[in-house]
Amino acid sequence: MQRRTVLSLTAAATASVAAATIAPVPATARHAPSKQYAVGWREFAWSRGTRRLTTRIFYPATGTPGADPVKDAPLAPGKFPVCEFSHGLGGNPESYGVMSWPLVAAGFIVPSPVFPTTTTGAEGNIGDVYNGNQSKDVSEVLSRTLALNEKGSGDPFEGCMDLRRGVGAAGHSLGGMTTHGLLTAWPDPRVTTAIPYACVDMGDPDGTVDAKALFVHGDLDPICKYPLARQAYSELTSPKAFMTHTGQGHDEFIWNGPTYPQTVATSIDWMRWALYGDERAFDRLAADASGGGIVWETDLG
Repeated sequence: MQRRTVLSLTAAATASVAAATIAPVPATARHAPSKQYAVGWREFAWSRGTRRLTTRIFYPATGTPGADPVKDAPLAPGKFPVCEFSHGLGGNPESYGVMSWPLVAAGFIVPSPVFPTTTTGAEGNIGDVYNGNQSKDVSEVLSRTLALNEKGSGDPFEGCMDLRRGVGAAGHSLGGMTTHGLLTAWPDPRVTTAIPYACVDMGDPDGTVDAKALFVHGDLDPICKYPLARQAYSELTSPKAFMTHTGQGHDEFIWNGPTYPQTVATSIDWMRWALYGDERAFDRLAADASGGGIVWETDLG
């Protein structure tokens, strides 16, 4: 398989929003919340040109931790970093709740767009990943999300987002490729940390994005070939890490396979380190990513 080759898969005009800026204020290290939050969610009918971008924002809420997400639940007190999550082919925000909701419970606001041509029941136009549409969709969703935080928005999210260390992005499969595109071919400099799960190389970085990147992949992945993820990893600058689930394929490690707990713990602590500045979380990473045949590599520069 050649780099950027279209994957062979079985596929089951509003005004644009100006890119929201993130003020370059000093970001002192702090501890991420140690408590678990309930998960709330709200839905937004956004769009980018003619592309409908229904987005569900999951957020730390008041209520019972571990319960099902509650629509329009009251936001928990505090200021929380933002980490977008992109679904894979034939998926949707709920099918990837196994990865995004633990982030919310740990203290992150997670906007999750429904991509119009690669979601459940859509035609499966994977070309929208290779032509940059989905990466551009994420940038639009980030702009819309961050606008809710701005003073005077009148939204319940006003003043509740901690953007001092930028924002995060993550996604699996086509969503992982979408995420990698934000670091390379369709860069969004607001993204300061990213986790592409099971991605392939979407292009060369141009130096406009400075992000801490964690790659997570199975070395026997039959869909998104492991060497293509290694190539993507090699082209990014440090700090970066690679978590290899040896003997695993495309998605066992994110859907209740034997090393799913390690994937969740590592992902949360990576985001705690990158977006909260929590050095204790950084110190836990090697232990998080251990056992079950996992190989953990870091290049911290």
